[in-house]
Amino acid sequence: MTKVIVRRMTPAEFDDWQTAIAEEYADEQVAAGRWQREGAVQRARDENTQLLPQGLETARMLVLRGVDADGEPVGRAWVGLDHPRGAPDVAFLYDIEVIETRRGSGLGRALLEAVEDATRQAGAVALELNVFGRNHTATALYSSSGYEVVTQQMRKSL
Repeated sequence: MTKVIVRRMTPAEFDDWQTAIAEEYADEQVAAGRWQREGAVQRARDENTQLLPQGLETARMLVLRGVDADGEPVGRAWVGLDHPRGAPDVAFLYDIEVIETRRGSGLGRALLEAVEDATRQAGAVALELNVFGRNHTATALYSSSGYEVVTQQMRKSL
């Protein structure tokens, strides 16, 4: 079985991640039709800054790097131990991603399990997340890992 360990990101990893996550989140919001392209990356950066005002030192946030048995990076994750809508004892998974060149070998499931363990050790009894509807691979992973739909937003182009 594939094994992934999570550790806290280094400051350099955090800086690189802040750039990548803002660009990726902006792309997803634009593709979902929620944001205009112009200004989307800055908007994403601003939202992340609000959630992580002290960066890596922000209390009640787990900003993690997943590594394989050889210590090589395989992915990343970001968990807020306080749910953004106030659900008691429920953490929120803001970001999880396996490095593109490492996908397709079970690392996503292993990273998710390692993140769940870290979240449980931090005191949460449940973990919630949002997934964009067009991300079928992630939806399948979460479903097969025991996640259930608790809310659903749908849209039809007219």
